[in-house]
Amino acid sequence: MKNIIVGHYEAEDLQRQVEKVIRGLGNPDPPLQLDQVRDLLRLDRHYYSSQDDSAVREFVSRVKVASKLFLERPGRLLDIIRQADLRALWVPETRRILLDAELPDLKKRWAEGHEIAHSLAPWHEGYLYGDSREELKLTCHEKLESEANYGSGQLLFMGNRFAEEASASRATLEMVKKLAKRYGNTITSTLWRYVEENRSGVPMVGIVSLDARMARQAGEDGPSVKYCVESQVYKERFGGVGEGQLLAMVESYCNGKRGGPLGASEIILRDRNGANHSFMFESFNNRYDVLTLGIYLGPRVTQIAYSDGGV
Repeated sequence: MKNIIVGHYEAEDLQRQVEKVIRGLGNPDPPLQLDQVRDLLRLDRHYYSSQDDSAVREFVSRVKVASKLFLERPGRLLDIIRQADLRALWVPETRRILLDAELPDLKKRWAEGHEIAHSLAPWHEGYLYGDSREELKLTCHEKLESEANYGSGQLLFMGNRFAEEASASRATLEMVKKLAKRYGNTITSTLWRYVEENRSGVPMVGIVSLDARMARQAGEDGPSVKYCVESQVYKERFGGVGEGQLLAMVESYCNGKRGGPLGASEIILRDRNGANHSFMFESFNNRYDVLTLGIYLGPRVTQIAYSDGGV
């Protein structure tokens, strides 16, 4: 799944909302403390267990008292959580964020940031949990989730601060890992943000994938791409390269280790005009996913190139 570029006006609005939050906290140094954000925005946070049906039902019975939506349809929250396999939820009526207690701590952080971003986007409230034809459209859901992911990235990576630091450094996976530690976020979310927000003008692509072993554990037939994150300039020039082809390139040089660096290789991609260009790809196994960062090197004259049409 390739990342969706958030609309200009929606991105600007979310940036302004996040900047207001950061200023309200006194422009602190990273990592951002989400308990302080909740206090500032007067948000409430609770945990539920997605693995325990009785616990979810008990939680629903407590939450629905303060919500007109759940009073009218008391099973609605339970249906949403169980059927959609939700790990987090924003309840506008009670200004409450619900998080799955089974999530790892760093993933809880991203999930909470995502739901806070929903709360910062007033145009989202009318669509959440709705049953109308417009609200049930997949494109509508993807748009809302992309905006919430963008807002979460702006919040957890503290607006322009991360973008400036990322753009001032040499682009490597090692730098992504250092920034992940500095900002207190997962390497995966840092890779995503690093590619989307880097202002160097260099085409970049980030790939989060499963190797053959990981795919078997997940019950899939073979290696697969979970996310493909393209910088704006990469999308414009090289967006025609398919995810399957990118995955094949990554698989061609990875050493198969179960953790740590997996290798690096110069890869040739063909742009939308048919010209060949060199990228440096490097990959890392965080024991959950294979994370790959591809950085543009320059034009390359060669007989071999990958494109959406094949070799």
